[in-house]
Amino acid sequence: MRLPIIRQLVHFIQEKDEDFVLETIVTLEDLSINESLKDEEIDSIGELLSNLYGAIEVCKEINNGKSEREALNSFMQRVMGSIDNK
Repeated sequence: MRLPIIRQLVHFIQEKDEDFVLETIVTLEDLSINESLKDEEIDSIGELLSNLYGAIEVCKEINNGKSEREALNSFMQRVMGSIDNK
């Protein structure tokens, strides 16, 4: 996950609509089951999906009253915590 990409996606969702991102997620998830994809392509799709899901989570926190900075920091701390626990 890349914080600058998540931040840009958060701004996109705020300016446009979350539905665009949700439709992109559905499209990428469907594409990812294609058996002819190479490992690198699957990894790229997975990275995009992680950023898209991350942006949706950050937007939810912003909508619940957190500042953008707090929401981004909170999200990244959760991600890092889940990585550390593995």
